[in-house]
Amino acid sequence: MVLPRTLAKLNRHVTNPILGRLAGKVPPMSMVVHKGRKSGRPYRTPVWAFESEGVYRIALTYGRDVDWVKNITAAGGFELETKGTVVLLVDPVVVHDASAAWAPVGVRQALKVMSATDYLQARAA
Repeated sequence: MVLPRTLAKLNRHVTNPILGRLAGKVPPMSMVVHKGRKSGRPYRTPVWAFESEGVYRIALTYGRDVDWVKNITAAGGFELETKGTVVLLVDPVVVHDASAAWAPVGVRQALKVMSATDYLQARAA
């Protein structure tokens, strides 16, 4: 079971503004910068991102059907603020991996407990 939508709403209005101050500066916290598919409005979504050889992976703890994932897959790319820099990422794709083998050990166990079996993968442009 991925995290419930009610928790997502709480995070959007309470937790994200607080974590947003750290995201992009303190690894593995990062900030996905994207635009709305219909509105074109800019959005910033804090995530945990992990990089290996120019490929970035982001755990989809709320599942694959969240707006920010739809926005960046429709756009074909997005910016990721991580470790104090901005990286342009392209070719985003949602991947299913029940083992979470891509994630560091501690994160892997947490993802398994949450049944977060999907992640978003994109490569640096």
